[in-house]
Amino acid sequence: MARPRPSRILSWTIAIVALLGLADATFLTVAHLTGDDAVCGSAIGCSEVLGSPYAEIRGIPTAAFGAVAYFTVFGLAILAAFGYARMRGPLVAVVVLMFTASLYFLYLQGFVLHAFCPFCLFSAALTFLLAGLLLAFPAKG
Repeated sequence: MARPRPSRILSWTIAIVALLGLADATFLTVAHLTGDDAVCGSAIGCSEVLGSPYAEIRGIPTAAFGAVAYFTVFGLAILAAFGYARMRGPLVAVVVLMFTASLYFLYLQGFVLHAFCPFCLFSAALTFLLAGLLLAFPAKG
């Protein structure tokens, strides 16, 4: 039996990480749209972040943009796993945008709001993991 190529394993790993991010971003989007601030539980700063003016862009929860981004990464990674080599370029582009947005939102939480949302931090960690996976492994395996 042939061993799977590293690029295929990488693509499946990225798809799984993207699904985790999609679940997190969808959860935050639904919580924002329903006005449920109980999602934070006892997490200090969570309500401040999710209720801040930075939690929306023109009335759309920023988490919804994250959900779209994670879904896009998932789709591109699945296509790459099935041998569509041209998906790596768009995949890298989306992850770079996500990485940049995560840095911006971390800046806002730390230096503007002085509060942190654990769900947002989890999303940032997943985005950094995606970026690391793409950097650590070659384009072809």
